[in-house]
Amino acid sequence: MKAISRGVALVTGSGGGIGHAVSTHLFAAGFDVAMADLEETQEPLSQTPDEGNAGRARTYRFDLARIESHEDLLDRVEADLGRITCLVNNAGVTSLVRGDLLDLQPESFDRAVAINLRGTFFLTQSVAGRLLRDAAKDAASKRSIITVSSANAEIVGENRGDYCITKAGLTMMTKLFASRLAAAEIAVFEVRPGIIATRMTEPAADRYNNFIETGGVPMGRWGEPEDVAKAIATLARGDIPFATGIHVDVGGGLQIHRV
Repeated sequence: MKAISRGVALVTGSGGGIGHAVSTHLFAAGFDVAMADLEETQEPLSQTPDEGNAGRARTYRFDLARIESHEDLLDRVEADLGRITCLVNNAGVTSLVRGDLLDLQPESFDRAVAINLRGTFFLTQSVAGRLLRDAAKDAASKRSIITVSSANAEIVGENRGDYCITKAGLTMMTKLFASRLAAAEIAVFEVRPGIIATRMTEPAADRYNNFIETGGVPMGRWGEPEDVAKAIATLARGDIPFATGIHVDVGGGLQIHRV
């Protein structure tokens, strides 16, 4: 099978969980992949032979909260792999401590805002500028910005208010960039995972197990990182071509309002 070339996908928070699964699926789909993560140690990508991909993958140590480092990262990715055609905003943190909303501390709130919202916004801004700059050169490529938020962008998680607020902010960020970039045919999407088996959800595993077993998730199971990754790969490939500014729920029905 002839190798497919789709340009370069930059995936933040790619050291494990959803981010690593996304990187793997985009690599198999024909993207060169830049894996950016705060942690230095990252799992290697494994090529999927039947996809016929001869792409490249590079890892970068990156602190999303340090917005002054964003341009340097983008310069290094372009020098190593070429022009970025897809950004996946996956990096994010939850509350330092889950608990009463009235006890939420500024330290936790500021950390969530700095990483989940501020860092993500300004990285998106930088990538968007480059996508517009290179629009003529990449006219044949599908270009996209995909942000991983959460079911808590809409569903109240009272014990992690800072997390919910920042994820809700990403919903509006997606719409804003979708509006700004639509004329250049740069698609912008939000993906809202539900209860996914990752390190972030481990501390609440018992509570989530009970929630799922008692019907909280209509599909009756935990989500896996691959469930989210497959949805993102579909969007990144441009398989929903006449859409932008929308969100996709990947939660096994969690987001369905039932009475």
